[in-house]
Amino acid sequence: MQIICISRGPYSGGKEMAERLAQKLDYACLSREEMVEAAIKDGIHVGKLEMAMLKPSIFSERLAVEKEHYRAFSTAYLCDRAEEGRLVYHGRTGHLLLPGVSHVLRLRVVTSDERRVRAAMSQLGLDHEKAVKYIEDVDEDWNRWVSSMYQTSWEDAGQYDLTVNLEQMSVDNAVAALIGVAQLPDFQMTPASKRTMHDLALAARTRLALARDERTSGAGFKVWSQNGSVSLTYLPKDSSISKWIPEVVSTVPDIKEFSAAMASTNILWIQETFDANSEAYREVVKIANKWNAAVELVRLYQGEEAEEEEAPAEAGEVKSGVSEVPAEYNGGIEDDVDEPVCEDGGMTDALRELAGVGRSGGGHIVCGGAKDLMKSISKSNPYTLVVIGDVFNDLGHETKMRETRELQSYVTDRIKAPVVTSDELKAQYLFGVRDVFKLVGYLIVVLIVYFLVFTHQEPILKFVSGTWSGGGMMVKAAVSVAVFLFVPFIAYTYGNVAKSLMKLINME
Repeated sequence: MQIICISRGPYSGGKEMAERLAQKLDYACLSREEMVEAAIKDGIHVGKLEMAMLKPSIFSERLAVEKEHYRAFSTAYLCDRAEEGRLVYHGRTGHLLLPGVSHVLRLRVVTSDERRVRAAMSQLGLDHEKAVKYIEDVDEDWNRWVSSMYQTSWEDAGQYDLTVNLEQMSVDNAVAALIGVAQLPDFQMTPASKRTMHDLALAARTRLALARDERTSGAGFKVWSQNGSVSLTYLPKDSSISKWIPEVVSTVPDIKEFSAAMASTNILWIQETFDANSEAYREVVKIANKWNAAVELVRLYQGEEAEEEEAPAEAGEVKSGVSEVPAEYNGGIEDDVDEPVCEDGGMTDALRELAGVGRSGGGHIVCGGAKDLMKSISKSNPYTLVVIGDVFNDLGHETKMRETRELQSYVTDRIKAPVVTSDELKAQYLFGVRDVFKLVGYLIVVLIVYFLVFTHQEPILKFVSGTWSGGGMMVKAAVSVAVFLFVPFIAYTYGNVAKSLMKLINME
């Protein structure tokens, strides 16, 4: 059941090499084009996903779920074909669908740009300038696809076992060399790699079953499998569909045990404008990953921009800042896609990035103040943390700080969760260099105190019992003051050690 995955760019010669290699080895041959066609027949809108890579502004939460569906389908389809016998797959990055499977030989096929340009000119009837532009555009599109789908670079040499350059080597000679490589013991199936592949396939089939059932198709899931035991998590916003999960999963064969759990909670992030490349975004996502939480975005602004939008918002009106993708679309790449017309302060881009990492909890826009904000927040969502970022940006520094503190106090009184500003976020919930020094310093103090206590027990007992220096009222008063000061001191230092250790091991 060996698998050879060949990553090839357009007009690189990889398709021809894959077909000849499969023929020489007597392996089945599967192309990405065949798999995409099967995915479209399964109801996956691959064309829309492709377009989302080219126009990131149309990437919505629904497309994020579609992306999960496509990855699950591709993994299951590839595993099913491999179980039928030995297989050569050629496409973009099929090996990334099978992480940890050691009997996958991962190949990258390249050739010179000029050779690819000449091939494009010959097969597409383009002149040289247009052929160069075509190759550059396709390479860029494929890079975007791989980056969005797998969060890695298509050109990263570290993810391949071997790179074959066909600029000077003929396809036949390359195939002759690869036949020997394919027969090396390093790329033969072992019980461990077979088990890993079975777990990947089982998790993919489970996710696929959830995507195909209309009761659970709109929800996002993270699915894992280990030795036939499947577990999954879903976000709090999808809790209403949890009753259907066991019934849907029961239709998947070969599952020994199954468990489902809701993601821990939601993190509410309130800000005037969002930037998916900012440090605050990275910190919020890092905490969401640590806590297995969804991030819900609320854009709070004072309404000045509302006059410029198509539908002016009165104070207190809650408006959606996320453009909806039309419900009906075909599987092909569409030429024209409407861009969002509403200025949303970067919230659409932030939601798209959150959706890409499986942490989107939705979002909306609030034009108004603290009372309008609280009216817009769902009371049914369990929040573990509320983060107040940059708000009231049109005000002076002092006024902005005062208004932010008042908003923090107002929200704290009405939501049973810690409410912090973005400046406080890293200090309180992320373990950094500062925490290392803090942990070491307090730990040294605690160790010194305990060392002194345990090595001087007799004089300490005499002092505490009041028999030191003959007793008397002054001694008893000194003992009381010492105990009064020592207990809070050791509690404070020991508490800071425990708090830093809990931050370090993600148990805030």
